[in-house]
Amino acid sequence: MYRARTTIEQWRIFQAVVKFGGYAQAAHALNKSQSSLNHAVTKLQMQLGVPLLEVKGRKAVLTKIGEVMLRRSQLLTQQVEDLELLADSLEQGWEPTLTIAIEHIQSKVLIYQALKQFLPQSRGTRVTLIDTVLSATQEAIIEENADLVITADLPQGILGKPLSQIKMLLVAHREHALARQMNITFDDLIQHLQLVIRDNGKQPNANHGWLRAEQRWTVSSFHEAIKLLEQNLGFAWIPEHLIKNQLNEGILINLKVKGGATRQITTYLVVPNAQHQGPAAACLEQLILQQFGIHTL
Repeated sequence: MYRARTTIEQWRIFQAVVKFGGYAQAAHALNKSQSSLNHAVTKLQMQLGVPLLEVKGRKAVLTKIGEVMLRRSQLLTQQVEDLELLADSLEQGWEPTLTIAIEHIQSKVLIYQALKQFLPQSRGTRVTLIDTVLSATQEAIIEENADLVITADLPQGILGKPLSQIKMLLVAHREHALARQMNITFDDLIQHLQLVIRDNGKQPNANHGWLRAEQRWTVSSFHEAIKLLEQNLGFAWIPEHLIKNQLNEGILINLKVKGGATRQITTYLVVPNAQHQGPAAACLEQLILQQFGIHTL
């Protein structure tokens, strides 16, 4: 087993001498004697067998080797600090990991903003984001295998905080045969290829969103469906926020279906195991709600 010749304290002193521009200044900042700092850095250089600092006038200056060692040592001391903070956090019940399951129709822009705010408060918590579709989202809630879940369908007996309204549009390419029709009927739709997003749950509902079109292709994501739509292949239900550019440019159009070709879907933020929610999950939950303009007591 490798045995270190140097200590974390030596590297911290070395960094302080560089940061404050000399032994006297660093000694004042660290509330230590100048001689103790000088001794620590001298011993560090002897143990390593390379020069890290050279004194020019009254200032300690990094050598070329010292520049490299400074960068690497800063990573080392930061990792030690993170490790110590993580131990403190775990002792206080702060979760080491969080899993967030997000129904695939949800726009993630505001969620990313919440995660950006969460990072400096995270205390080293590892976050896993999972894209779920339909029954997989329900399973994340029922089986409590995620700390936070954003769903478009609340299981029976489950409460959630309304998060956003998602507008779903039935769309096709501008050159598609359906694009030229007015008052499209159900019988018109079933004669054409429909693109359907695959339910990625353990017991998927293969017919969710299917309009009984005779031809049907199943894809793994909306992004894949959009690529196919852009090639004038089929029609599909797509969240409006994912195809704003294509709609503005006229590449895709909202079909003129008799009775309407739009659906409004409410998404909810759910804490599957609220009674045992930890402080990290509670912190991220509040940040997400704040980003969506939802204020709680």
